[in-house]
Amino acid sequence: MKLSLSHYLIRCEREHGIESDLRLLLETVARACKSISHAVNKGALGNVLGSTGTINVQGEAQKKLDVLSNEILFEANCWGGYLAGMASEEMDGPVGIPLAYPRGKYLLLFDPLDGSSNIDVNVSIGTIFSVLRSPSSEEDAGEAAFMQQGTRQMCAGYTVYGPQTLLVLSVGHGVQVFTLDRDTGSFLMTQSNVRIPADTREFAINMSNVRHWDAPVRRYVDELLAGRTGPRGVDFNMRWVASMVADVHRIMTRGGIFMYPRDARDPTRAGRLRLMYEGNPMAYLIEQAGGAATNGERRILEIQPATLHERVAVFLGSRNEVERVTGYHNA
Repeated sequence: MKLSLSHYLIRCEREHGIESDLRLLLETVARACKSISHAVNKGALGNVLGSTGTINVQGEAQKKLDVLSNEILFEANCWGGYLAGMASEEMDGPVGIPLAYPRGKYLLLFDPLDGSSNIDVNVSIGTIFSVLRSPSSEEDAGEAAFMQQGTRQMCAGYTVYGPQTLLVLSVGHGVQVFTLDRDTGSFLMTQSNVRIPADTREFAINMSNVRHWDAPVRRYVDELLAGRTGPRGVDFNMRWVASMVADVHRIMTRGGIFMYPRDARDPTRAGRLRLMYEGNPMAYLIEQAGGAATNGERRILEIQPATLHERVAVFLGSRNEVERVTGYHNA
C-alpha cells in the first residue's frame, strides 16, 4: 500500500521532529491544491478560462484561474490558526489573518498558478509554495517579517496540474513526490528521495531572448548548441514549456538545467522570476534533491531579500552544469 501524504507527514513528525502545526498547515495547502486541480480540470466547462481584464502587482494580465487559485489558497489557510500572514505573487502586499481567527507561527508564500500563459492551451501549470517561521505570532505579519533568506524556509513544494496532479514536497529531509488518486481524493507517495543526476544533456531556456542575454549566458548556450563538434563534445537537447513547474519537474525526473537569466530589456531588474515565490522554493527543492541553484553568481538561498516582489535570475538543476555557467559569470 502506498504511503499517503498525511501518513508521511505524521512519520516526519515522529522521526524528524517537524511540528504538528506545520504538518496540519501542509495538509491544508494540499487540500487547497486539490481544489485548484479540480478547477483546472474543468477548464471551459467551469468557465475559468480567459482573462479577468485586470492587471496584478507584477504588471501582468490576470487570468480567471489566477484569481480563483489565489482565493482558494487564501480562504483555505486563513482560519486554521497556523499562520501569522500570507503573501502571494498576485497580491500587492502581505495579507493578515481575519480578526475572527487565531494567529499562528508560520508565514505562507505562494505563486497560486505558475505558467498562466499556458492555461488556455491545456499545457501543464502548477502552484508553488513555501513556509517561513514568523518572528511573532502576536500580530499580523508585515512585509519585514517575510524578508528572510531562502535558507530559513521550513519547507517548500509545488504541484503540477498535468495528465496527473502531482505534489512535490520537501520538509528538509529529501524530496518526495505524491500523486493525487482521484478515486480516493488522497495524495499517495509515488517517488521517494528524488535525486537529480549531477550531469545532463538537456537544458531549458527561452531562446527567443538570446539577443538580450549577458555574454556568459550566450557563451554557455553557444557551447551547448555546438554539440559534439563543439568544445563540450556531446549533443544537448533543448526543452522549454514556459511553465516553471513543468520545466523544473522534468529536471526533478531526469535531470537538466533550467535557466531564466537577467537580460538587457530592463537593466534595473535582477531577473524575471520572483525570488520569494519562485526562486527560493524551487532552489530549496532542487538542493534537497542534490542539485544546485544560483542567480549566476551566488547561491539563491543566500540572497537577502529587500522587497516582497523582488526579482532574481535563476540557474538551477544538475549540479555540474549549474556550476559551469555560474563559473562563466564569475570568471
